[in-house]
Amino acid sequence: MTLTEKFEWRGREVRWSRTGSGPDVVFCHGTPWSSQLWRPYAEALSDRFTVHLWDMPGYGQSSKSAEHRVSLDVQGELLADLVAHWGLAAPHVVAHDYGGAVALRAHLLHGCRYASLALVDVVALAPWGSDFFRLVRDNAEVFSALPSAVHEGALRAYITGASHVGLAPSQLRALVAPWLDAEGQAAFYRQIAQADQSYTDDIQQLYPRIDLPVLVVWGSDDTWIPVDRAHRLAELIPGAQLKVIEAAGHLVQLDQPVQLATTLSHWLTTRTATT
Repeated sequence: MTLTEKFEWRGREVRWSRTGSGPDVVFCHGTPWSSQLWRPYAEALSDRFTVHLWDMPGYGQSSKSAEHRVSLDVQGELLADLVAHWGLAAPHVVAHDYGGAVALRAHLLHGCRYASLALVDVVALAPWGSDFFRLVRDNAEVFSALPSAVHEGALRAYITGASHVGLAPSQLRALVAPWLDAEGQAAFYRQIAQADQSYTDDIQQLYPRIDLPVLVVWGSDDTWIPVDRAHRLAELIPGAQLKVIEAAGHLVQLDQPVQLATTLSHWLTTRTATT
């Protein structure tokens, strides 16, 4: 579905949408995904919450200009400005993968206030980055020039590994499609090339200072970011709650949608009842 609204930011076009009514909830996606991964959850919550979806520059329906950096430091600054653009004083935030680092940087470094924060299989603690990530980072120009059929095969294998239970053909097609044309292929390898662990090293020591309700949610069988990170992260953040979802990989949204939806709905409902 189309993100109908646009936010111009430092030459980038950020696409976003808002629907529903009630307390504000902002969903942050990761890589190599887009807001479409969160759309069913946003729609389900829109009868009780005002939900905001957005695509980071370099992803989804937002601009993918080669001249614009898409690294985590840039995305964190952007989120803080986007929340201000929306006029939100302190939304509830739900973040996945890279979106976790983006949300954490926006809060800890750029003063973006949240009512609560749900972190789902997030990039937050060193070390992170798979062998594939490191290989691409060191050879981004070579990967960008791969024949399209070779690129598609590597991409399909990479994304398939994010699921524990296995992706349906339609799910895999939807996740792969944005990265198949020339613009998408270049953008896919560009965002990996700009992945840098220093952007979480900058904030990792600040996690004990987080003073808001935090829920850490993780797939028990996440091979991209193993579940031990969930326990470490929950220990570092004062008062954080931890929920491990069984039989789920990194794409917990697709592996165990009912359990994740129930967990997030309960979390957000409880948080809004107490504020």
